[in-house]
Amino acid sequence: MRTIYSFLLLATLLFTAAPAQAQFGKLLKQASDKAEAVLSGKNPLSEEEIGKGLKEALNQGVDKAVTSLSSVDGYYQSPYKISLPEEAQTVIKKLSMVPGFGNLEQDLTERINKAAELAATKAGPIFVDAIKGLTIKDAMNLLLGEQDAATRYLESSTSSPLTNEFQPIIRNSLDEVNANEIWHKAVTAYNKLPFVKKTNPELDAYVTERALSGLFGLVEVKETELRKNPALRNTDLLKRVFARQDKE
Repeated sequence: MRTIYSFLLLATLLFTAAPAQAQFGKLLKQASDKAEAVLSGKNPLSEEEIGKGLKEALNQGVDKAVTSLSSVDGYYQSPYKISLPEEAQTVIKKLSMVPGFGNLEQDLTERINKAAELAATKAGPIFVDAIKGLTIKDAMNLLLGEQDAATRYLESSTSSPLTNEFQPIIRNSLDEVNANEIWHKAVTAYNKLPFVKKTNPELDAYVTERALSGLFGLVEVKETELRKNPALRNTDLLKRVFARQDKE
C-alpha cells in the first residue's frame, strides 16, 4: 500500500512540474536567442538608432579632425597643408630680388597654416551643431551608401553656413599671426611694379576654403576607417549600426 501511494505521489509531482518546466525552457530559449541576436547584430535597428549611430560616428570623426588639425603644425605637417594661391607665386617671383621679401613664400605659408590651426580650435562646436541637423529620414541611405556618404552629406548641407561662420575666424587668425599685414605689403609693392597685372591683397577667402577642405578631408578619412575597421567601433551602438552596413 505504501509503495502504491509513493508511485501516485511521484506521478502527480511529475505531471504538475511539466508545464512549469516547459515554461522555464521556453523563457531560457528566448533569453538565449535575444543574447545571440545582440551579439551577432541581428537585432533590428530603429531609424532613431541608425540616426544616433551615424551622428556618433560623425562626432568622433569631427573631434579627431579638429584635434589633429588644430595642434601645433597640424595643417603645416599634414597632407592638408595649405599652399599659397597660384597668384601669390607670381607676386613672390617678382619680389624675390626686392630687399625684405626674400623669404616671403615660406614665411607666408607658415603663417596661413598657423591661421588655419587657430581657426580649427574654434570650429568644433560649429560642426557639432551641423551634425545635430542630420535627419533620421536620411540616416538609412547614408548608412548603406558610399564609404564617404555621411561626410558628403555633411559637406553639402553645411558648407555655406560653415564658410560664413569660419571666414571671420580665419580673418582674425590671419591678423593674429600678421599674415595679412605681410601679404598686403607684398601685394602693394608688387602692384607698383610696371607692366604687372594687379592682384587681390585678400587671403581670408582662399585660406577659409582650403582650411574647410582639409577638415572635411580628414573627417572623410575617419568615416571610411570606421566603416572598414570594426576594431574602431568603440561603443555598442556603433558596433550594431555598422554591423548592419557590413552585411550589405
